[in-house]
Amino acid sequence: MPESTIYGVSTFYTQFKLTPQGKKIIRVCSGTACHVRGGARVQTEIEKVLGIKTGETTPDGEYTLQSVACMGACALAPAVNIDGEVFAKMDSKKVRELFGHGNKI
Repeated sequence: MPESTIYGVSTFYTQFKLTPQGKKIIRVCSGTACHVRGGARVQTEIEKVLGIKTGETTPDGEYTLQSVACMGACALAPAVNIDGEVFAKMDSKKVRELFGHGNKI
């Protein structure tokens, strides 16, 4: 089988990754409700606190940051999901509390 076929399949499906993922996956909702209520600011703050960009993994392999189209949690917007646990009505202060001062979850 040609490498191009393998690469094509592995890049088409989001379940396949070409780089190692963190122990914990952080998903920031970018759906309409989350966007309107500041989801982009939340994502930027997470990037700043962890020192990575969306799609990257922290150097220690602890976290991978992803953006998702919708989590179906519009009433909780802006929402962040970390390994199945949803954090509601996030803002910059809550992000710093969640990840700051050795309190990484």
